[in-house]
Amino acid sequence: MKKINSVLIFTFLSALLVGCGGGATSDPYPPSIQSSTLTYGTQATFYVGVTTLNLGTTFSATNCTTLQSTVSTVANYITYSCTVTSSGPLVFTGTDANGKVIATQGFTVPNPQVLISATIGTTPANFVVELDQPKAPISTDNFLRYVKDGFYKNTLFHRVIPNFVIQAGGFTSGLANKVPSYSAIALESQNGLKNIKGSLAMARTSDPNSATSQFYINLKDNTNLDYIDANNPGYTVFGSVISGQSAVDSIAAVPTGAASGMTDVPTTEVTITNAIRIQ
Repeated sequence: MKKINSVLIFTFLSALLVGCGGGATSDPYPPSIQSSTLTYGTQATFYVGVTTLNLGTTFSATNCTTLQSTVSTVANYITYSCTVTSSGPLVFTGTDANGKVIATQGFTVPNPQVLISATIGTTPANFVVELDQPKAPISTDNFLRYVKDGFYKNTLFHRVIPNFVIQAGGFTSGLANKVPSYSAIALESQNGLKNIKGSLAMARTSDPNSATSQFYINLKDNTNLDYIDANNPGYTVFGSVISGQSAVDSIAAVPTGAASGMTDVPTTEVTITNAIRIQ
């Protein structure tokens, strides 16, 4: 069974539920409302600590696909499932046969996190990024697709400019180009997120809507990369480094030179050995 996170329901459910143990009278105390671990983009299960619902009672959840009743594997609980469609607040609501809201409970879905494992030559340089899914949904989904596919494994940090950015996601050993798996995505540079130190952003060409697999991490506040106007659309920030900043700093300190017609290429290859979602 999935891990269940206990929470309290704040509204008295009088006349809503027939409690465990049967009988026609509602429990004098509200039942336990619990959920499986809530993760963006995956199925969530909600557990209501009763065996029977009064006629016409329904449940719904925000930022989740339509709730479906499921077969409970837990004694004395009824269960509902849906797929989580956004990070942030998720409100689980009970409504009676007359359409009156008689129960509501808030949950929080955490932002996705990805562990990027890298090596500088043979020296490990690992860090974790957190993606701001509510503010950059297109870029987040795009990045997570590449992570899920294992696309970033054995790609390089091919561009390192101290006091500016480190960039990765488009080349393998020897600066061999790695063709993106998916079409380019729309620019989301007006989402309120800024190109500040430690922020994660999508690299692109001169076409604002050309980002695919390549990303960069800001080594300082680069306000010149933010949206200014239609003629200066900026670059999409969609997350930030939340641990392992020292590893990012180590990558930024690698000596660079020219290679294969490119500049700012690390003279010692910095390889992403894996990128896996951890939340």
